[in-house]
Amino acid sequence: MAAASPLLGRALAVASPTLAFPKGFYWGTATAAYQVEGAWNEGGKGESIWDRFSHTPGKINDGTTGDVACDHYHRYREDIALMRALNLNSYRFSVSWPRIQPEGSGKANVAGLDFYNRLVDALLEARIRPMLTLYHWDLPQKLEDAGGWPNRDLAGRFADYAEIMARALGDRVETWTLLNEPDAFTSLGYLDGTHAPGRSSIFDFLRATHTANLAQGAGFRAVKAVRPKARVGSAFSMSPCEPATDSEDDRIAAERAHGITNTWFLETALRGRYPSAFSFSPALFMKIRQDDMELVRVPLDFVGINLYYRTRISATTLTERLSDRRFIFLPARMEGWDKGPKTDIGWEVWPRALYDMVMRITKDYNRPVLEITESGCAYNDAPGPSGAVDDARRITYHQQYLSELARAIHDGADVRGYHAWSLLDNFEWAEGLSQRFGLAYVDFKTQKRTIKASGKWYAKVAAQNAL
Repeated sequence: MAAASPLLGRALAVASPTLAFPKGFYWGTATAAYQVEGAWNEGGKGESIWDRFSHTPGKINDGTTGDVACDHYHRYREDIALMRALNLNSYRFSVSWPRIQPEGSGKANVAGLDFYNRLVDALLEARIRPMLTLYHWDLPQKLEDAGGWPNRDLAGRFADYAEIMARALGDRVETWTLLNEPDAFTSLGYLDGTHAPGRSSIFDFLRATHTANLAQGAGFRAVKAVRPKARVGSAFSMSPCEPATDSEDDRIAAERAHGITNTWFLETALRGRYPSAFSFSPALFMKIRQDDMELVRVPLDFVGINLYYRTRISATTLTERLSDRRFIFLPARMEGWDKGPKTDIGWEVWPRALYDMVMRITKDYNRPVLEITESGCAYNDAPGPSGAVDDARRITYHQQYLSELARAIHDGADVRGYHAWSLLDNFEWAEGLSQRFGLAYVDFKTQKRTIKASGKWYAKVAAQNAL
């Protein structure tokens, strides 16, 4: 962690923080390789599904791509200096799989490994924990051509890739995240088709979820075989599923939605079974084999929670179920709530959602070790006449969500860290460069970084380990 200035130290000594976090708490930010690295075809990197998807006209709302993004591949040292200025002691980043295995299999690309070796060494030199995510959505296009996530052979490919990374970086990286938001990349990529690879099939989606669970288990064992003392978990997108009304039908629908939204990849790992989310078992469509549930079961060392908002759930009608095949399997309509204020991307701000989700996972899974691996907000404030970025709404967001997190810790949750999304304004998937989540503003024409007011505020919170 970067040392605080004497002036800041005196200011903190006078302050009277009311919400202290546990000693050794990790204050971090999170990024993803495709969203920040750029250098999409440099250093021997292969094509990813997001390269292909973003280069397809009409797929990205503002017509941009991640070809350059934040140019983090060339500017990582500058970005680590930003982290030091923010007093961070943890950085959650992802490895680009096609940068390591351009075709998704075979020997490692030396240039790709060299980049991540340099990144990890620079983080450690800055006294920042490298929290490595193995898969944050940029699947090698060659593996998609072979069937993508619905093809169960991909689980073995992922294990091979995990072993390569554990051998290369496991002597310095202690904390490993296997998958980022498997619920999101399977549903948006294979059910809705709004994200790469842009497929839309309930059956592809179901099979993709099972392959992801197999990959999670295989990846866990691969890392542990090489580095038994590594801390290995996954980062799950979670959102409290609240019934739209007090009706029994909506309550049942909300529990079904909780199963597919929050625990479809957690219940499998920790208990070796799928939640009862669907109106009937989809095992046949998922092509589950006899011993698969033992393969998906692994004792994750921590549970990562990515949380932004809550979800409104209502039961579907018979007409809706007959007209939409998805509702036959999961008779629950999922929508955003609109009682709280909205971010610029349209997501409701509801701080209590973080408390409720953390406490439910704590209660249901016997107080597991938790890390908040993502939380943040899109506010598109631009620099003012002085060049400063006054994003007061982002400060309010993190202050309120962190207050709820502190309350959850006080009430017994074992939470070890909080990672704001994101360090930098970046390529926000199908939204392109139009939505800004960063604590640092990025001028995408010049690549100049400017720490926003929220970043300066977050730096003070990190320095005093309290609100």
